[in-house]
Amino acid sequence: MNIFSKKQNIPTSQAELIYEAQTSKERRFRTNVGLSWFILLFILVFMFSGQDITFGSTTLSGIQIDTAFMANNLSFIAGGLGETIRISIMSIALAMILALLAALGRLSTFPPVYALSTFYVSLIRGTPLYLQIFFFFLALPQLGIILPGLIAGVLALGLNYGAYMSEIFRAALSSVGKGQREAAIAIGMTPSQTMRRIVLPQALRFAIPPTGNEFIAMTKDSALVSATGFVHELMWRSIKVGRAQFHTLEALIMAAMFYWVMTLILSYVQSRIETRLSKGDR
Repeated sequence: MNIFSKKQNIPTSQAELIYEAQTSKERRFRTNVGLSWFILLFILVFMFSGQDITFGSTTLSGIQIDTAFMANNLSFIAGGLGETIRISIMSIALAMILALLAALGRLSTFPPVYALSTFYVSLIRGTPLYLQIFFFFLALPQLGIILPGLIAGVLALGLNYGAYMSEIFRAALSSVGKGQREAAIAIGMTPSQTMRRIVLPQALRFAIPPTGNEFIAMTKDSALVSATGFVHELMWRSIKVGRAQFHTLEALIMAAMFYWVMTLILSYVQSRIETRLSKGDR
């Protein structure tokens, strides 16, 4: 009996050793990545510290920046964070609706609907976002349509990202097996019920993670709305105070840090959402 128990313990011990080796390898990898990040961050901070470091006959000098200006205008520039986040949330909501409609249109077998969705995607993808923002803000007034800078920016961002995200939603809708649709029809569900109860819940599960990437990108692209001059978001405030006091470098560094921190936070939230959604695949 003891012989059999020893034989049964051999695979278990081997598996434990393999697991411990993999865990140790991952731990070393994360440690090395963290150390590398720390070194790179130190180099970045030194570049703008104004300090000198001498290595033998070589002297490296950091860029001198006005820290007093940055401290005095921190609250003013940070005041644009709320507007930046508001623009991004409104735009991503509009983009998701348009992306879903465009994806459904591209899967439609009705020619006019398919043509409309593909025409929308082609037109928006074929023109720059910067042009689209100015079209809504400057061109439409010639037709008697005057939009506030915020609305013009949200429409442009929503239309632009909706066109690009339509492929994400189309792929997500296509990922739902045909057998599930047929089963829904077999139990008496209408096409709209099948789409609402069977297809969409599963498709959104696949579409949410890449949509998070688009939201992060949109948060940064929202800076283009500042070009209208009437939306006082993060970029607009940075440029205004930097030009007014001749400290554009410091102002843009502050804006870059705010965008970077927002991106890190959103990336962390996205990774948590992906981890939670991936539990259903296990």
